[in-house]
Amino acid sequence: MGIAAAVAAALLVSASGAGSQTLAALPAVSIPAAFVGEARPVPAWTEFCARYASECAVDPSEPAQVTLTPRLWQTVTGINRQVNTGLRAVTDQEHWGVPDRWDLAEDGAGDCEDFQLLKRKLLAQAGLPRRAMRMTVVIDEKGEGHAVLMLRTDRGDLVLDNKTSAVLPWHKTGYTYIKREGDEGARWVSLGRAVSPVVTANR
Repeated sequence: MGIAAAVAAALLVSASGAGSQTLAALPAVSIPAAFVGEARPVPAWTEFCARYASECAVDPSEPAQVTLTPRLWQTVTGINRQVNTGLRAVTDQEHWGVPDRWDLAEDGAGDCEDFQLLKRKLLAQAGLPRRAMRMTVVIDEKGEGHAVLMLRTDRGDLVLDNKTSAVLPWHKTGYTYIKREGDEGARWVSLGRAVSPVVTANR
């Protein structure tokens, strides 16, 4: 069974418990991450978009944020956890023989951005608008380039990460935020003044 099918099956099994959750189980409301201008995308992102154009398209008719409900929260945390445990972590150099390549981990292995791209694909299949799910480049706790998925919600911006199965508010990850996909078109936006990493190639 592929990772996508396994995730779908696991979510069906857990869906029966969604009704018992309440709003109290959701993250507290927080201030969203502010952007300060335009930014250049990571080169490997541009190459990914040439191969998977539909994964990079922005539909301006979609909402730029979602309303977080207990059922949606369960879907988000479930997919984050299932992808994190279902994929094998491997660097792009080991996997493809190149420093940085963004992909959908279709062979069951990948590094940070591949985990997040697969999560976004599965969440979109579950009904979430792609426009509210933005790939984001950060500097991690090791001072290295890293990619996470930012989910923009009415309770603030939440981060899906392959380093933890906890979906956290962006300001509680300990990361330095560099840039993310914009929600108006193909361009990216800057989230701060730190120098952008050239690659996001750690596991």
